[in-house]
Amino acid sequence: MFGSKIDLFNKEWLDVIFAKKNKEYGAYELRRQNGANTSRALLFASAAFIFLFLLPKIVTLIKGQLPEEEIVKQVEVTVAPPPPVDPKTPPPPPVEPPPPKTDQIKFPPPIVKPDNQVRDEDPPQIEQLKAADPGQKTIEGDPGADIVVVGPVGEGPKQAAVVEDTKVYDFVSIETQPGFPGGMDKFYAYLHKAVRYPPMAQENNIQGKVFLSFVVEKDGRLTDIKVERKLGGGTDEEAIRVLKASPKWTPGIQNGKPVRVKYNIPISFTLSN
Repeated sequence: MFGSKIDLFNKEWLDVIFAKKNKEYGAYELRRQNGANTSRALLFASAAFIFLFLLPKIVTLIKGQLPEEEIVKQVEVTVAPPPPVDPKTPPPPPVEPPPPKTDQIKFPPPIVKPDNQVRDEDPPQIEQLKAADPGQKTIEGDPGADIVVVGPVGEGPKQAAVVEDTKVYDFVSIETQPGFPGGMDKFYAYLHKAVRYPPMAQENNIQGKVFLSFVVEKDGRLTDIKVERKLGGGTDEEAIRVLKASPKWTPGIQNGKPVRVKYNIPISFTLSN
């Protein structure tokens, strides 16, 4: 009896082992269902192994049924170099700049209107028409415009000659010198009102003159302000500040046109007793 193989999970042996014991305890049910659980585990493991073994073939089969992706061909484009420039080929004609504005007085053609829509306006006088051309509306000319020379009609396109005078003249060598509006007395009155004596110069009793140079532009602005002879104590910076804040001057005139003029001037700093 003892030499034969004993199946401890047989129902008869289980009943003998768990006789007079609580069969509702988990060990009795686990041993009783051991065979069924083992069979199900083998079945699931076999199915999983077969599925994993056949998975690559399934994927290959699915890919074979999908449409092939379009292959994008890249074509290299070679840009041809531009043709050589023929030196004998004439250049294109230049674009002529528009002529400068000239004074015009409004003198439109007569238009017949009902009396209730007519507004009385004084017609331009003869003296006004002598100095300006009649036009559709009143236009102020540009006295500082560049001179534009246009060739006669019928001779083909010509390059317009634009003459722009950017030279800085010395104030003693021009026809009409620049000046402050109202004269230099007005300018010194402006300096007396605008100059603020620097505190450092007051504390150190610094007095004297700051010599400056600047350029009076065609429109009367003061630019390129420089200190030619310094005094110190903050007076040099104050002199520059006052000139930058100065009203526009009357520009210098050369050949009937405004020009740039260099001007020199001293500004005095004096402490009153």
